[in-house]
Amino acid sequence: MWPAFGVLTIADAVIGHLLPPAGDTQTVVAAALLGCALNLIGVVVLSWPAGALIRRSRPDLPAVVARDYGGTFVIAAVTAALLAVGLAHRSTVLAHRQALREATARAEAWIGDRAPAEFRRGVASMSVFVIEVGRIYRACVQSVDGIRTYCVIVDDQRPFQRSVRPAGSEPNWGLASGAD
Repeated sequence: MWPAFGVLTIADAVIGHLLPPAGDTQTVVAAALLGCALNLIGVVVLSWPAGALIRRSRPDLPAVVARDYGGTFVIAAVTAALLAVGLAHRSTVLAHRQALREATARAEAWIGDRAPAEFRRGVASMSVFVIEVGRIYRACVQSVDGIRTYCVIVDDQRPFQRSVRPAGSEPNWGLASGAD
């Protein structure tokens, strides 16, 4: 069981990083910690009952061996569950990324067309802040001198012509840090 625990915890880390079960991203370390915790809980809670079920069908097995098989099965089930949840959540992650790209493109077009000239050149270094994932974003560009900021709100759910509106001059880093 313990060699399987190590190998499948590494597999859980890779699966969790590539297919996060929640949110848009997950680090390998966080995914490894989640997999390790779930594997430990599974072994502690479910290896004895799983071993007992195995002994019912194979009474010739010693209890320790049956528990080992049961624990290995539980660890494999945890990995399979993380994979299933990650795959199910993948479409949401892709939709959020596409919405962010769409919002960025709308903001670039709007700023490039309607913002004062001193901000149009900064469109390549635009900063985007997510207000509501998959729907509302705030995009900001700095002036040529780097002193002033021009921001817009983008609502992906609205028609293209009405989806972007001016949103002041507070930089996104101020909003992200919670500054007043």
